[in-house]
Amino acid sequence: MADFVYYVGSSLDGYIAGESGELGWLEQFNSVPGLDEAYRDFERTVGCVVMGGETYEWIRAHSPGPWPYSVPCWVFTHHELGVDDGADVVLVRGDVAEFAQELRRDAGDRDVYVVGGGALAGEFLAAGLLDRLILTVVPVALGGGVPLFGGSPLGVPAGFALEDVVQREGTVQLAYRRHEKATAGH
Repeated sequence: MADFVYYVGSSLDGYIAGESGELGWLEQFNSVPGLDEAYRDFERTVGCVVMGGETYEWIRAHSPGPWPYSVPCWVFTHHELGVDDGADVVLVRGDVAEFAQELRRDAGDRDVYVVGGGALAGEFLAAGLLDRLILTVVPVALGGGVPLFGGSPLGVPAGFALEDVVQREGTVQLAYRRHEKATAGH
């Protein structure tokens, strides 16, 4: 069965974008050897992507040319958004749990990539659907912005087990898998 995987870059203080969605602080690390290759390797494991409306609009505005994903893309939004010609994009409203089986079906024998933003990733986490987290921490503190998981408290803590650590020129990539027996206080 497909895993739901949140693959994301973060500041030291847990933000995935600046207050206005800016990413220049993160993009300065794009040339770190191995980061792009690691992302490309991850992309080969993805059968479906899911993102929030703001992330979708950011990608459309900052990625000229054809839609960058060749796999089905689901966008959770409360707004009327357009879809580019040739893009396999489904716009939906509702609770992420309502669509989990359809997302897994679209992913086939590969994984569902939770692109973001943080609030949507937080919804997957709160619903118990986030199976893995691949987090690249860069040596920058922002002091504010878009939180890693949207900043909403969880009813029950979600525990993860560390599977891998890779250091690259000041960045650290951490790979976690959801730990089924994690509870408060452990």
